[in-house]
Amino acid sequence: MKSFLIISAFTLVGSCATTKYSTKIENLKNSVHVTDSTLIATYAETITAKELEKNLYDFASSTFEGRKTGQEGQKKAVKFLEEFYKKENIAPAMDSSYFQTIPESFLPDGIGSSENVLAYIEGYEYPEELLIVSGHLDHLGMEDDTIHFGADDNGSGSMAILEIAQAFKIAEMAGCSPKRSILFIHLTAEEIGLYGSQYYVKNPVFKLENTIANLNIDMIGRVDNKHEGNSNYIYVIGADRISKELHYVSEKVNNTFYDLELDYTYNEEDDPNHYYYRSDHYNFAKQNIPVIFYFNGEHKDYHKPTDTADKINYELLEIRTKLIFATAWHLANQNHRLLHNDDI
Repeated sequence: MKSFLIISAFTLVGSCATTKYSTKIENLKNSVHVTDSTLIATYAETITAKELEKNLYDFASSTFEGRKTGQEGQKKAVKFLEEFYKKENIAPAMDSSYFQTIPESFLPDGIGSSENVLAYIEGYEYPEELLIVSGHLDHLGMEDDTIHFGADDNGSGSMAILEIAQAFKIAEMAGCSPKRSILFIHLTAEEIGLYGSQYYVKNPVFKLENTIANLNIDMIGRVDNKHEGNSNYIYVIGADRISKELHYVSEKVNNTFYDLELDYTYNEEDDPNHYYYRSDHYNFAKQNIPVIFYFNGEHKDYHKPTDTADKINYELLEIRTKLIFATAWHLANQNHRLLHNDDI
């Protein structure tokens, strides 16, 4: 009888703990409110398919020779990004330089030194707290004199970051600076093993413990086979792994503004594709930084020379970019720092 009573007591304790946790989760979900909806909508409108298309046709052109890490085309690509930020008067993150140089010794054999590109907007209320918006700038380069243009992978994400940064800068110039600082990182060497993001977390420009979240953008300009005929979607990977609040923020922002289908297929723990581990957000997640990986899925031109700018759906790229901007705005401006699951 005693054994039964003891087991029953433990069962009741476990049941109560589960109920309390579920209540906390439900309260957390219900606490997410978009308070700057007018401002978000206003500055999101500065993100346009026309500008995305113009920039991407340049970035995924033959001039950059496929942007292979350490090669001449990649060097031209980082200069292109630098020139954009200078033109928009968006500050470098490191004194007078936009480039975080990654030495040849850090990279695989045969790969020359390379650069991450870092631009920065300082927050006015919690400047020490930082949101990172990232995406890789490199691609596969040339093979047998054939260029892998990488328009979707990851020209689409790279140009989305430029538009998001520009929108925040326009807001800042109008007196609407973000509460928290925002770091825009174009990462190199993703295609050869996530080396750009690995280097950054080993050599952070800002303290990692002050980084509230990472929104990573890698391929958002196309439609995969699963969604042919219904392109109003984006895959969201990782949002709930470290911060359930981030997941609820993502959903609330989407429901408020854009009503895309947020497809969580690749967020499943048993996803055989293992996408959660395959882009730059993962190096931030390993540092216990909440992440979202935005992704359109693979398509027939993935990692082929036929991944070209004329195949991008620019209207879709625009709305996906606006969604990420709106999510970033909310995270940078909400009253409290994003909660981790351990905090619940």
